[in-house]
Amino acid sequence: MSTYVLVHGAWHTGAELEPVAAPIRAAGHQVHLPTIKGNRPGDAKTTGLKEAIQSIADYLAENNLTDVILLGHSYGGMVITGVADLVPERIRRLVYWNAFVPNNGESLNDMVPPHYIGLFDMIAAERGDGSVVLPFPIWREAFINDADLELAQRAYDILNPHPLKTFSDKIALKTNPAEMPLAKSYINCTEDTALPHGYPWHPRLSEKLGLFRLVQVPGSHELCFSDPARLARAIMEAGRD
Repeated sequence: MSTYVLVHGAWHTGAELEPVAAPIRAAGHQVHLPTIKGNRPGDAKTTGLKEAIQSIADYLAENNLTDVILLGHSYGGMVITGVADLVPERIRRLVYWNAFVPNNGESLNDMVPPHYIGLFDMIAAERGDGSVVLPFPIWREAFINDADLELAQRAYDILNPHPLKTFSDKIALKTNPAEMPLAKSYINCTEDTALPHGYPWHPRLSEKLGLFRLVQVPGSHELCFSDPARLARAIMEAGRD
C-alpha cells in the first residue's frame, strides 16, 4: 500500500482534509495531513514561500517518510513543487489537484488574473498583519459552487487568514517541474471556477508538468468539503502506479 501526504491550499489546514483521508485509509493506505507554516494556529502571517516549503520538507524528514505520493491543492502546488526540488529522493509521485505549477522564478500571483492580485493587496492592507482573507461571495460562487449555502457557510467559517507573502514570493527551483524525473498527475475538477475558465487550471498549468497523468472529476475547487469521497477516489486514481 502507498503513503500519501496531502498538502492543503490557502486559508486551509490539514484538518479540513480528514474526510478525504478517511476513504484512502480505508483502502489500506497511510495518509498524512500536515499544515503548512503560516496556516498553523498561532503562526505569524508574515511567513514567506521559502519557509512554507521548508515546513513540509521538514515534516517528511521528521516522520522519516519516503516513497511518498505528495499531493498539493491550489496554493499547495507551489509548496509541493518546492519540496520536490529540495528532497526528490523522498517522493514517488507528485499529484496536483487544481493546483499552481510554478517554474523557477514564478510566484503564485504570476498565474492568477490581475483583479485577484489587486483585491488581495487591498484586503491585506486593511488587515495590517500580513494576511489576506477571501471574501465570502467569491468563496460561495467561484470556490464552492457545487455546495448549498449552509455547507458553503460552514466551510467558510473554518478557514484561517493566509500569509499574503506566500502569494507574491517567487519560487527558487534548481529544476522546473517538466524536467523533474518524478511521476506526475493532475486532478482537474471540471466545475472549478476559482480561476476563471479563461485562465484555466488545465491545460494552462497542468501542461507545465511535461509528461503527466490527467484525472478529471466533476466538482468545484473545494471538493474536499462538497464530496470528499469522490475526491478520495480521484486521488487514489492519480496516485496509483
